Amino acid sequence: MIKIGITGGIGSGKTTVCRIFEKLGIPVFYADTVAKEIMITDPVLREGIINTFGQESYENDGRLNNKYIAQLVFNDKKELEKLNALVHPAVFRAFDSWEETITADVPYTLKEAALLFESGSYQLCDKNILVTAPAAVKIERVMERDGVTRAQVEARMDKQLSDDEKNKMADFLITNDESQSVILQVLELHHQFINLTK
Repeated sequence: MIKIGITGGIGSGKTTVCRIFEKLGIPVFYADTVAKEIMITDPVLREGIINTFGQESYENDGRLNNKYIAQLVFNDKKELEKLNALVHPAVFRAFDSWEETITADVPYTLKEAALLFESGSYQLCDKNILVTAPAAVKIERVMERDGVTRAQVEARMDKQLSDDEKNKMADFLITNDESQSVILQVLELHHQFINLTK
């Protein structure tokens, strides 16, 4: 089965694009959502986080202490790298387990991840899609969605690889700039991926 990676910077609309693929019957693995879940449910990952960052990493009821972890890693690249070194392999394992549940009649699967290129997981996919949008459009979307300021969005964007850098690693591009039809672009790629399986 062909594995397609899909990513895009904050506000690019990659989740919207994934929903269109799902309407076409394509299963989507949402890596970032799964990462949040397994930081609570995966005993090996939990132990690694506690050993690295301390017991305060989890609340008394077992939930992740998001505020504590965020304070540690948000402005400290080394601490963030430590966290990613624990989480990314666990997400890879979860993806492999998820793939085993997909029936043989599915032509391909999508792996959606914000850090697809940064984590190196794009190398485990057969092809990779980058969803892009102009910076001004992305900023407006995130400000509206999250109720944050322009400066806060720009600070988040500064922490991600630029679209130019990601484009060098992507095989396909979907432009979500509100002037081109995203649905038509998805349909075009969908047919290409089905042909790859033949």
